[in-house]
Amino acid sequence: MGRVRIPTLLLDGTDAEAKREEIRRTFHQTSLLYERLFDHLTSPESWYHKAIALRHPLIFYFGHTATFFVNKLQVAGLIRQRLDPAFESIFAVGVDEMSWDDLDDSHYDWPSVEAVRAYRTELRELVDGVIRTLPLTLPITWDSPWWAILMGIEHENIHLETSSVLMRQLPLSLLRPLAGWEPWQESGVPPENALLPVAGGRVRLGKARDDRLYGWDNEYGEHEAELKDFAAGRYLVSNGEFLSFVEAGGYADSRWWTAEGDNWRRFARPEHPSFWVAGADGWKLRLIAAERPMPWDWPVEVNCLEAEAFCAWKSAQGGVALRLPSEDEWRRLRDLSGVPDVDGWQEAPANIGLAYGVSPCPVQHFRHGDFYDVIGNVWQWTATPIYPFGGFAVHPYYDDFTTPTFDQQHNLIKGGSFIALGNEMHREARYAFRRHFFQHAGFRYVRSTNPLPEVPVYESDAAISQYCDFHYGPEHFGVGNFPAAVAELAVQAMAGRPLRRALDIGCAVGRSSFALARHCPEVTGLDFSARFIQVGVHLREQGSFSYTLVEEGELLSYHTARLADLDLAATSGRVQFFQADACNLKPLYRDYDLVVAANLIDRLYQPRKFLQEIPKRIVSGGILVLTSPYTWLAEHTPREEWLGGFKRNGENFTTLDALRELLAPHFRLLQEPLDQPFVIRETARKYQHSLAQVTLWERL
Repeated sequence: MGRVRIPTLLLDGTDAEAKREEIRRTFHQTSLLYERLFDHLTSPESWYHKAIALRHPLIFYFGHTATFFVNKLQVAGLIRQRLDPAFESIFAVGVDEMSWDDLDDSHYDWPSVEAVRAYRTELRELVDGVIRTLPLTLPITWDSPWWAILMGIEHENIHLETSSVLMRQLPLSLLRPLAGWEPWQESGVPPENALLPVAGGRVRLGKARDDRLYGWDNEYGEHEAELKDFAAGRYLVSNGEFLSFVEAGGYADSRWWTAEGDNWRRFARPEHPSFWVAGADGWKLRLIAAERPMPWDWPVEVNCLEAEAFCAWKSAQGGVALRLPSEDEWRRLRDLSGVPDVDGWQEAPANIGLAYGVSPCPVQHFRHGDFYDVIGNVWQWTATPIYPFGGFAVHPYYDDFTTPTFDQQHNLIKGGSFIALGNEMHREARYAFRRHFFQHAGFRYVRSTNPLPEVPVYESDAAISQYCDFHYGPEHFGVGNFPAAVAELAVQAMAGRPLRRALDIGCAVGRSSFALARHCPEVTGLDFSARFIQVGVHLREQGSFSYTLVEEGELLSYHTARLADLDLAATSGRVQFFQADACNLKPLYRDYDLVVAANLIDRLYQPRKFLQEIPKRIVSGGILVLTSPYTWLAEHTPREEWLGGFKRNGENFTTLDALRELLAPHFRLLQEPLDQPFVIRETARKYQHSLAQVTLWERL
């Protein structure tokens, strides 16, 4: 023993034909191993019985991984025809366990097991043919069509594990033990757990695109954190250690549960961990196809809500604040463990990859530095909801693998389990599940003063997201960033003049305010929309803001604006944002050297009043910058308040004519007006391309 059941594929090498054969071998081994798992099922009832109400029966998962291959190969352009459109529809999409009380009452006309087996055989022949004939150059990259094949292999690894969890939740009478799938045999007295010190330091997470190991989209990008010293449990929490919580009535006491956890507790009415079985002859542990007397020194397997409740209870007993580790803290343990990543293994350094049996094992068996089971045995819940690293992008072959989990509801699990294979064993692997979800997952606790990471919540309000893209997103059709361009024009107009205080009125989500702050020590951003102002405040305080954009219909893409990426972070503290009505400004907004009002006047309910009062806000010699596409609409500005765009005394009267009249007593026009283009994105295929007229006025 000690050999991982199926070795991890590397993306590089010098012999393309040898790599082709390695991929082919791995594909077949993975597919046959997956089918072998389902040999645990004893009867037709086993295939069609729902283990839990929120998931499909196992017949779905048997077909799902095969249809996934067909769907991805077609997306990648590697096949033109489907094998069975009906199968590829019914087996396409699984059930995300949205909520413990969100029952899936869908009814399906599931095909026979024999029909699905035949489909899987046909699928293997199809993929084998693609592997044999598809041109291959090394290394294999994210952009290679081979990525679809690797994606299918890794997807099957995921479902090998999740299907084995469902089997643990089926009635035992529906399963049978299998030769070669034996659980760990030994168990004994659980060790006394203790907190051990962990030296702080910098952790760096995230894969580069040229990494030699396959990754899912959420693994790519960059994340760094500086951690202070903390302490962590030497062992994973064992069944024996968790028993004290059960015997103390922890499941009946709401004091230990978060609000979410208490709601789940009241609904599910648990009295002990899900895989524990109470009987007249004592506690037993449910494995995939058997029960055994409780191995008290094996890790307890619970959901995240139970783990959090235990930490709260344990904290009260010992007077020491304990919690789940963050992803960063787990990574620090991993970095200090001395265990290399999978491409450096000669044999499995942990109970992982089916190398030592098909179950957990004693928590004191695999030592990694000062700690045990830093990786392997069972997955470890963290306190960190999954979020994207800087530079995150979805893969076009599987654009909804991770993005639906960016909702604060899915916490990361780390380290892999006894049945984790392929990517699941990698150091950079990032998988997340809903906090009430059951997996082969346990936990260790930490005592730490490190703040938990700020996890972005994606703003989905259409107007805010559209303006975030307008201010901080990429250029569209070669048209430069409009707020940045206006700020640059304003700074150029101030050349040779003192620039001590600037007012950006109608600042929206703040890009021009931040750009002005690079040249001005005090910038005030005002907008009528408090929601827009909140974005600017969040950016100033946190440095980033996340939002979604509509791609098409209900399809979304996920984005994060970062001041540091735009060289705006260093001076962002110079900006203050406030909600204000441009037509009724408070007296305190005065004595500015520069006032910018970009694309504002044709959205005001009294633009004339605004222009009549703006002179008293600007010092003598100061500059007023106005931009507008002059899109006068009655929904924003009553018809009688329009500055221009109509006939007066029988002649055309433009907004520029009105500006000259209204501003002449207090300003002079510095130069002839100019047009500044801008593009606003509505969807991936719909954009507004406009021209704003820019006028620069000097206060007399």
